[in-house]
Amino acid sequence: MESGSQFRLTPAQSAFCAQVRTLAETDLAPLAAAGAAGHVNRPLLAAMGRHGLLARLFPGGADGRAEAAALDLCLLRESLAQVSTEAETALALQGLGTYPVVQNGTEEQIAHWLPKVVAGEAVAAFALSEPGSGSDAASLSLAATPTTGPGHADGWTLSGEKIWISNAPEADFYSVFARTTPEAGSRGVTAFLVPADRPGLGGEHLDMISPHPIGRVTFDNVPVTRADLLGEVDQGFRVAMRTLDLFRPSVGAFAVGMAQAALNASVTHAGQREAFGGVLKDLQAVSHSLAEMATRIEAARLLVYSAAEAYDSGEKRIAARSAMAKLFATETAQYVVDAAVQIHGAAALQHGHLLEHLYREVRAPRIYEGASEVQRTIIGRELYRG
Repeated sequence: MESGSQFRLTPAQSAFCAQVRTLAETDLAPLAAAGAAGHVNRPLLAAMGRHGLLARLFPGGADGRAEAAALDLCLLRESLAQVSTEAETALALQGLGTYPVVQNGTEEQIAHWLPKVVAGEAVAAFALSEPGSGSDAASLSLAATPTTGPGHADGWTLSGEKIWISNAPEADFYSVFARTTPEAGSRGVTAFLVPADRPGLGGEHLDMISPHPIGRVTFDNVPVTRADLLGEVDQGFRVAMRTLDLFRPSVGAFAVGMAQAALNASVTHAGQREAFGGVLKDLQAVSHSLAEMATRIEAARLLVYSAAEAYDSGEKRIAARSAMAKLFATETAQYVVDAAVQIHGAAALQHGHLLEHLYREVRAPRIYEGASEVQRTIIGRELYRG
């Protein structure tokens, strides 16, 4: 089954998806395989820069503020995920870490960082989560203490830590969200662009189940000034949510891509593997499992594309649709990958097998950028609005 077969992609969209998959197979996947697990793969990013994939992520060009269409972002992420989750994740993290700058940064910030990101030369990170504020991001406590006064620039020092930050501690800059007004919830958070070479900034890698880089970032009186602001003081939570609103449907697309890869592998395996006097696909238990996998994937894909189109068309109150898309797609991917492992048997649990890799990758999207429980809360709340 081709991606988006019931969605009626335009010929240009279908051709683009095929081109991305081919590029991932021939160029990106080998670079991804050569990289060190848990670390930023800079040759992979450079290749995505050379092939224009990062430029596709930032259609305004190296000095523009234009956003990628949410649907284009979904098609790009799904196509990459079908072939190389490492390439997909590397690209997505560049977008997540850089879009606060694209959407809210100054002309100077954009001019300095965006050309490097588009070229695959600079690594970005989105630093929101903390040890005590994961899903409840509005409760973050990284302190931004004012330094205004004699002998000081008009600014703040940042003290505290961020954790579970993708691309940390190897990023070249961080979009950081800090508490500027105590006990003000989401209304007391400010966003800053913090280059990695700022004094007092440190960090460490975390050994996580996912193979992409995740770490802790520590702030020991890290200086920032008004020139580092992303948006307005105390309005940083809006900065974070604006980026997440764009990327949330495409997390579902990432999940759909992984699920499609698992289904494709299962269809091939079931059509070749001999057991019980025939091939697996002729066993009703297996064929029904494949049918269920395919049906759920197609439903998830349509939810994702519908949410993306709603975002692109400027529809208001799309929170529930985006939440449904991410919730259903990520839960579906978990189901499909698990079912695929069952069809393949013990071979799928061997290190290096595609499904062993997907089994590790598929778990995290049900947590990050709003856990499944948070998505259900959003959906439930929206049912009673207006």
